[in-house]
Amino acid sequence: MSTKPDAESSTAPIRVLVWDEQQPEQRAAYPEFLGQAIANHLSRRPGLAVRAARLDDPEQGLAAEVLDATDVLVWWGHRRHPDVDEARVADLVRRIEEGQIALLALHSSHWSRLFIRAMEARAIADAKAAMGAKQVEVQRPIPFAAPKAGAPVTPHWCWVEREGSPVLLVVAPNCGFPTWRRVGGPSRVTTLLPEHPIAAGVPTAFDLRETEMYSEPFHVPEPDAVIFEERWPTGEHFRTGMTWRVGRGEVFYFGPGHETYDVFRQEIPLRIIENAVRYLRLER
Repeated sequence: MSTKPDAESSTAPIRVLVWDEQQPEQRAAYPEFLGQAIANHLSRRPGLAVRAARLDDPEQGLAAEVLDATDVLVWWGHRRHPDVDEARVADLVRRIEEGQIALLALHSSHWSRLFIRAMEARAIADAKAAMGAKQVEVQRPIPFAAPKAGAPVTPHWCWVEREGSPVLLVVAPNCGFPTWRRVGGPSRVTTLLPEHPIAAGVPTAFDLRETEMYSEPFHVPEPDAVIFEERWPTGEHFRTGMTWRVGRGEVFYFGPGHETYDVFRQEIPLRIIENAVRYLRLER
């Protein structure tokens, strides 16, 4: 948790890039597209310099000069995860690890190549630290295939023998979950860490009238902080707001949403996004 001065008091604005693949289904709730709606809101908040980008922009909206002028990247992806260039993803993960940029991944961005590779980098670091290894072999899951119920939760690691020598095998995080439900319904979000900066001004519990259901286990590395938990009347629960340190950078995942629901027009989710942007800038 940061003890640094509030970023809002700094003379330099926080430079925010809101990236969106802009799938057409978004127009049901966001005529201007989801990412642009978030960017419009953040641009009205003090101390933030905000720009929007999309997958179909030149260089996929991720040109080096754009990223050089970005402190916090807010990412929305869903239908077109495979279309994002792996080389651009590798560059973004490098920037996160070097502390040049921080990532806020929203809802279905759990399966974005960027979030998956950032979580893989964290898993490798965790495995090396836990087992005292300098080198690892990485086994990646089948891309975009949900883990089966009861399957071992990823990431995990073990020693294996390769040509007579022990090698630490890291089974990379799937970054998915076995159960979800697209039909919109209400959920209740509980603030587990009310003193965390991302929870500033957020009620101890609040309701979302429509949101997609995601259910544990979420196959991600052990987070540094679980700030919010989401529950549904049918009994499912999900760690819906988590942070990880990745190298010298920071990642926050916020789970509520779906592109056809107006979650990102509601006061409390937008407050959480703004809080996260300010926190991530301080923690870079």
